[in-house]
Amino acid sequence: MRRPDYTQADDAELLALTASDPEAFGVFYERFEAQLLGFFWRATRRADIAADLTAEVFAAALESAAAFRPQSGSARGWLFGIARHELADTWERGRVEDRARRRMQVAPQTLTDEALERVEEVASRASRDALQLLESLPEDQRLAVNGRVLHELDYAELAASLSCSQSLVRQRVSRGLRALRARLKETT
Repeated sequence: MRRPDYTQADDAELLALTASDPEAFGVFYERFEAQLLGFFWRATRRADIAADLTAEVFAAALESAAAFRPQSGSARGWLFGIARHELADTWERGRVEDRARRRMQVAPQTLTDEALERVEEVASRASRDALQLLESLPEDQRLAVNGRVLHELDYAELAASLSCSQSLVRQRVSRGLRALRARLKETT
């Protein structure tokens, strides 16, 4: 029997299919593994913690895939929402939790030096790729996205620093993120 080809399915479809076919979640995982590793590596600068957090986020996402609602936002946004919560919990507790992995009875991972180097390589490549995409935006959008997403400035702070209105900043961020999403789709 042939396995289904989920490479053309969108992210929301993959999450919806996960309950009936774990292969769908495997494709979802492959789409976002490098991005999550890059996110956590940039936040922690530690490959071991980035790998642990990535594993925990995907375990939590697998557990709650059926609860994802596309009308509430993108699957990527949902996944990175889980990631931000895990990162905040890690900073608060001073360690990576593994609740979801324990519930799913996933054995803890032991990473060799070679595996840690691979995590750093994948994470740094994802970071470089994202920064290259960001650099490809028009300057006004690049500055707005950089300030809002990377520096986490609120719209009032960003508008003041860019000497424009908050509504214009929102428009620039929105257009910039839309352009980045389109370019990411072209590269995957």
